[in-house]
Amino acid sequence: MSDRLMRVNAYTTLDYVEATATGHEFEFDSVAVANATTDREEPDCVRFQVELDNATDQHFPKHMTELELTPDQARELASELEKYADRVEDAAK
Repeated sequence: MSDRLMRVNAYTTLDYVEATATGHEFEFDSVAVANATTDREEPDCVRFQVELDNATDQHFPKHMTELELTPDQARELASELEKYADRVEDAAK
């Protein structure tokens, strides 16, 4: 992805994931970057960020989605991800 809005480096959580943006009258498949982070000093939330690569679609505007999560919300999301990851692994056996 060129000209990203997110900073992507060796510390980025996931620098390549499959993604789909869905709207009322469109569906756009792309690669994306996903990152979980917080401020280095005096953090007050966990930030979960996602940015799709729009280089192949001129109608999909460049943007980044960011969720600001409390520690409890971040833990709940992590727990749900673990649960569904286990379900996918179990189905693959």
